[in-house]
Amino acid sequence: MPLSTFKLEHRKANGCTLRLRRAGEGPPLLMLHGNPQTHMMWHLVAPILAKKYTVICPDLRGYGFSGKPPVSADHAAYSKREMAADMVALMRELGFERFNLVAHDRGARVSHRLALDFPEAVEKLCLMDIVPTIEHFERTDMDFALGYYHWFFLAQPHPKPETMILQNTESWFDIQTSREPKDRGFFHPLARADYLAALREPGTIAAICEDYRAAATIDLVHDRESREAGKKIACPLLVLWGAKGKIGRWYEPLDIWRRYASGPVSGGPVNSGHYLAEEAPEEVLAAVQPFLEGAEARSIDAREGSAMSHL
Repeated sequence: MPLSTFKLEHRKANGCTLRLRRAGEGPPLLMLHGNPQTHMMWHLVAPILAKKYTVICPDLRGYGFSGKPPVSADHAAYSKREMAADMVALMRELGFERFNLVAHDRGARVSHRLALDFPEAVEKLCLMDIVPTIEHFERTDMDFALGYYHWFFLAQPHPKPETMILQNTESWFDIQTSREPKDRGFFHPLARADYLAALREPGTIAAICEDYRAAATIDLVHDRESREAGKKIACPLLVLWGAKGKIGRWYEPLDIWRRYASGPVSGGPVNSGHYLAEEAPEEVLAAVQPFLEGAEARSIDAREGSAMSHL
């Protein structure tokens, strides 16, 4: 069941039209992508999970071929609170009041906020290759500023970063996705084509910048309010990060997340860089499947994963 066989839909949720694919039967599972990608990043993982779950893979607002609200002074349209509300509204539109949630990068930041604002909606939560946004900013040092320089570049006032990126969007994509060295053949050709087509859509680059501007402004306001109020992730939480990436090098991810969660927290490194689901899908599945099923960790037959290596 390649991802291209999933049903392609466009649904309106929270006033924003979202592109999504869905397939499978069973408990609902929402999967959220990161920057600068689309839902196609799940092509090695979602088809296998769809054997046991109703898998829904949308493009976040501003990304892919979902709606792109305009730039604003307060960046509120791209706050993680608003993006989380999109996802809850989408799942309700599809008939699901409660669901499992697996997310990477920016999608994981949306999911963290979703778990705080809508705790009744989340059965189990898996976050990939992040620590809380507020922790990044409050711990900022030279390593973070240089390693995640794009946080500060993309958050510059409109239209400064947009103007630079739009001069050569494909080159920017290659630089942006090279936290660890990789060539142009790293991403599956059809996934890469979708990522680039989406980036060339009018408004996508501005939306991505607004996402990062929101992270440095309104999202921090919300995060501080939640922390001061003692709001924490209540559901079981699985935290994964790339062993070749920076999260495990800079932080103790499980220790940090245990301060932001009242429920059980588990997880560990995956033998990959930042793009876990595309670099090490078998390891991701080996962690995610038993977590969702409530079973002990087990290995996934590599042949099963590689059989789904097309889109």
